[in-house]
Amino acid sequence: MRVSNANAGAVTKLKTGIDGFDSISNGGLPVGRTTLVSGTAGSSKTVFAVQFLARGLLDYEEAGVFVTFEETPADIKKNMLSFGWDLASWEAEGKLAIVDASPVVEEESVITGEFDFGALMARLENAVQRVGARRVSLDSLGAVFTKFDNHIIVRSELLRIAASLRSIGVTAVMTAERTDEYGEIARHGVEEFVADNVVVLRNVLENEKRRRTMEILKFRGTDHQKGEYPFSVIADEGIVGVPLSAEMLNQKTSNVRTTSGNGELNEMCGGGFFRDSIVLVSGATGTGKTLMASQFLAGGGADDRCLLFAYEESRDQLIRNADGWGFDFVTMERQGRLKVVCDYPEVMGLEEHLVRMRSLIEEFKPTRIAVDSLSALERGASPKSFREFVLGLTAAIKREQVVGLFTSVTPSLMGGTSITEAHISTITDSIILLRYVELFGEITRGIAVLKMRGSRHDRDIREFAIDQTGMQIGKTFRTVTGIMAGNPTHVAASEQERVADLFRDP
Repeated sequence: MRVSNANAGAVTKLKTGIDGFDSISNGGLPVGRTTLVSGTAGSSKTVFAVQFLARGLLDYEEAGVFVTFEETPADIKKNMLSFGWDLASWEAEGKLAIVDASPVVEEESVITGEFDFGALMARLENAVQRVGARRVSLDSLGAVFTKFDNHIIVRSELLRIAASLRSIGVTAVMTAERTDEYGEIARHGVEEFVADNVVVLRNVLENEKRRRTMEILKFRGTDHQKGEYPFSVIADEGIVGVPLSAEMLNQKTSNVRTTSGNGELNEMCGGGFFRDSIVLVSGATGTGKTLMASQFLAGGGADDRCLLFAYEESRDQLIRNADGWGFDFVTMERQGRLKVVCDYPEVMGLEEHLVRMRSLIEEFKPTRIAVDSLSALERGASPKSFREFVLGLTAAIKREQVVGLFTSVTPSLMGGTSITEAHISTITDSIILLRYVELFGEITRGIAVLKMRGSRHDRDIREFAIDQTGMQIGKTFRTVTGIMAGNPTHVAASEQERVADLFRDP
């Protein structure tokens, strides 16, 4: 499928079908040109090359040719089945041709003189004509060029291959290896100068976790999004990009309110949460964050569908706790009104979590979403990747015009600001603080609405208790200061009157 350019004669693009990449590239790969896809070992170059052909077949009915220089065709077919791409069947149906240029294991040679790619290009051209291919992938040229000891020969042969592909009239992807994530673009240091377009795939180790990113280094004669964008490799899907630049601040909004699940909290928020808003609940461990998430989910009406992402407690624990507060999660699940997804944050990277959450949101169509807790997901992630994750998640929730409630743990029992809050406080629409308050040898709890974007809200800090029916919000703390700072101090009634007199009209 071609994307036309408004200017006659300008570069047109071919949609790759790779989720996220077409947004970053502003429409796909330039038609009739060769794109170099470079990356270190394990950066998903082969997946990119095969997915380019697979999506062409599945989405646009465009035949393709795959040239393998490294793995045998049998290995390629077997490995790609995990993504749902049956190359053998497509080959049998005449939709795909595989050209085997993989080395014979026993052969070890170094080419020092001239080398002729003529025979290979003849086989490739024949395959293109036989299946009527419009897409070609070559994986990986590094397997061939490592045998050359002269960079001039490498450059010359690359130019010949690119020219041959252009003359055939196909859009091609050519993969190449590099040794460092942020070093030379390719092994020989000349490949990027020959290709019209260069895409770099990275698989960087950050805080003992791998983080995959894609970057379009150059698109000759056409525009593209700049910078690195995270992506993940998912079974049955392949590469799934997270094009944050494609997220637009154009979500629709309304004045429709929805209940928080607690009548007193609704009053404090000026009538409940806005239906298409993000609410952050922050507090120390044990202050009632999970309770707030539970009553928020249980407080919906019969038509509400609730999705809970939990990263600290199992499904059974959550259901038991909810039952203790009088919320019947079992019945809600049985009626299809609640879906609980529990995982340790460490089982996958943040990109995988985000892709999975977005997929579940699109599939389940919830009207209420709770994440308990964001702080758990932040463990081991870099600040940049965590902020990208939150941006991607909030954009996905707002796009569906539903309300999302996130919980966050503060570092100390008596208050303070968490690292999570520092990253996402500007993204969220509402912030609710839960705090422990020590008074005369007794620990009680306080709640305050710190921020309610677009609405009036109660500015008092109110006492609350937790019982078998959930959260019971009581009166305002009138004789205590320093609660927000984590240093509550009792103020005598006489001192309170003296301060009030300071602001009283004479």
